[in-house]
This record gives sequence, structure tokens and C-alpha cells, in this order.
Amino acid sequence: MYLHSGCQITVSPDTKYFAVDWLGVEVTRATLGIIGMGSIGYKVAQRARAFNMRILYHNRNRRRKEEEEAVCAHYCEKMEDLLQQSDFVMLVVNLTPETHKLIGKKELGLMKPTATLINISRGAVIDQDALVEALQNKVIRAAALDVTYPEPLPRDHPLLKLNNIIITPHIGTATVQAIRMMAEEAIANMLAVLNGQPIPSEVFPK
Repeated sequence: MYLHSGCQITVSPDTKYFAVDWLGVEVTRATLGIIGMGSIGYKVAQRARAFNMRILYHNRNRRRKEEEEAVCAHYCEKMEDLLQQSDFVMLVVNLTPETHKLIGKKELGLMKPTATLINISRGAVIDQDALVEALQNKVIRAAALDVTYPEPLPRDHPLLKLNNIIITPHIGTATVQAIRMMAEEAIANMLAVLNGQPIPSEVFPK
């Protein structure tokens, strides 16, 4: 939130000085709750360790003990426990019938009033109407979304009018290098199929 607002203050023609009491929130030693500890969620945890964050996670299946210990992550069997304890809640789940509107009014109400909700999964994982209400009423401090539904949001959507949210245009993988790696992986999979070889990135039905 402060990065976006700070940029606006810095470039504004009306700015005469920078306020000394304009303060953000520390990430270091804060508690990060990761909902969805698959391969991406685990990589988030690895990066969070560099900030000495306390890491909680909720997942359908618990990670192996050695994987937990490698990132000092603590498993929360109940998502409610994670929501109540976390300073930052990050959603890293697939969109399925079970995760559709996984975060709604009840879940937002369990979060700390100082907490930030971060969504890098899919927009429909959050009940956006409930999020608007929570941000307007300061039920949570802020939100950061790389995904919404629909994309882009209608230009009159209330989320676009709030000053305690950052929304980016689904750019989590939008780097030259990442797009190139995805294309190379897709080509490798196609060539494997054509040559009757094992598929490197085969997705197995659950």
C-alpha cells in the first residue's frame, strides 16, 4: 500500500515535504500464513525465511517433517488458527469447487485488524464483495491482489476506489525469463509425447 501511495506523493506537483510519521509495517519477524503449500507455496516459504518470518501453513496434506524444518514452517490443521495468528495471509491454492470463495466474511473476520491479505492464486478464491466490506470497515488493514474476477475488473468496481489495496494485472509470472522457461517446458513435453517418451511435466489425475 505504501509503495503505491508513496510513489503518488513523490511525483505529485503538490508535494512540498515528506511526512516523518508516514510509517509502514515490518515484514521481518512478522507471521506469514500460507494457505496452499504446494510447490509455489513452498517457494514462498523459502523466500520468507530470508526475512526471519514466522511461517504457518494450511494444506490438504501436511508436508514431510524435514521439509517443514527446512523453512521452519508450522502446520495448522485448521485454517481458522492460521487466519487468527497471521500478520500476512497469502493464498496459493488452485481454484476448485472446494476453494471457490474460500475466503469470505467469516474468514476475514477471523483475521487480525492489522493483517494484510495477499492473493496470487485465482480471483474467485476470495468473495470480493466480502473483501470490499472488510477493507471499507477496517476489518483487515489491507489487501494485495494479483488476481481478480473478472480480469480486468469493471472500471466502476468498488475495489478500484479503495486506498488500502494494491491490484496488479495478473503478472506473477510476467518476466521474459519465466515466459521463456514455460515455453521451453511446453515444447519439451510435446516432443516427449511425439517421441513416445515419459512426459516431464505430466499431470496425474487425483
